[in-house]
Amino acid sequence: MKILLTGSSGWLGRHLAPLLIARGDVVTGLDIAPGVHTQTIGSVADRALVDRLFDAHLFDAVVHAGALHKPDIARYPTQAFVDVNVTGTLALLEAAVRTGASRFVFTSTTSLMISTAIRAGRGDAAAWLDESLSPLVPRNIYGVTKLAAEQLCRLFHDERGLPVLVLRTGRFFPEDDDTHQILSGENMKANELLHRRLTVEDAAAAHVVALDRAPDIGFGTYILSAPTPFARADAAELKRDAPAVIARVYPDAAALYAQVGWTLPAAIDRVYDAGLAERELGFRCATDFGAMLAALRSGAALPVAHDSSYVSPASLSTSAHPEEGLSPSTPPAGSLRINSAEGPSRRT
Repeated sequence: MKILLTGSSGWLGRHLAPLLIARGDVVTGLDIAPGVHTQTIGSVADRALVDRLFDAHLFDAVVHAGALHKPDIARYPTQAFVDVNVTGTLALLEAAVRTGASRFVFTSTTSLMISTAIRAGRGDAAAWLDESLSPLVPRNIYGVTKLAAEQLCRLFHDERGLPVLVLRTGRFFPEDDDTHQILSGENMKANELLHRRLTVEDAAAAHVVALDRAPDIGFGTYILSAPTPFARADAAELKRDAPAVIARVYPDAAALYAQVGWTLPAAIDRVYDAGLAERELGFRCATDFGAMLAALRSGAALPVAHDSSYVSPASLSTSAHPEEGLSPSTPPAGSLRINSAEGPSRRT
């Protein structure tokens, strides 16, 4: 297939593009930042550029993984989120239909499922989050625009017949979480595999599966997260005494953590249930909390990437080219950042 990949220079893009190329797909990368797999530097908010790309390549498929994300709220105006996340998605959808693309995969985020109440951890039980959660009440402009983009995807399937799959990814960013700094980055990522994280390798693999399955499914929205070992019946105890629940499933977890000076979560306030992706999409993340414990037992490399110094290529581009209007003080409507956490947001 001839595939347009937006956000091709970022964390997900750099893992996804090689998978597609290895199986014989022809990938054209679009990003505001340069990268190994980025052929076109530009923005999805630039409709003329988008149209030129589609006319030149007649793409069979689109993987739309570029967006402005939650961390960008501090640097970019609200209008930029609308321009990139909503209008940019619309430009891609319209071009895909106009030129006869056979499928569209949209990288969304579990962050749009998190209301202010869920974020604050209100209630006596962990929130059990699956695709049936309603109403969706995103708590910031990032979530609002990603939800709007999801609805555009649904509309283009319903009205114009474009096969579209929406992938709401959990966390897979490599850097530290700058809002939760009590635990080490590795410790936090290990804990999150229990209920809200997946590896970037699994995120990339899921997009490949979605590309293949989209024409048969037509439209679908799927949460992507490592398989949780918990059940809905555990929700109250997870909020009250998470280590006790973990011990029932993984009796040696506490001892393995103690060997490396890690701490299990005292309470878990939300669980992402990725069961629908397994049942309908046929995809299950290969790496889970059990794989993390196996690595601790054997002394092998941890299965989740951690890089405390990681900076997204788009952020580097933004600071490096103020003459192009890319400085944080004058943010461009077309800036893209690759999905890197909670879908893309790493502060939820």
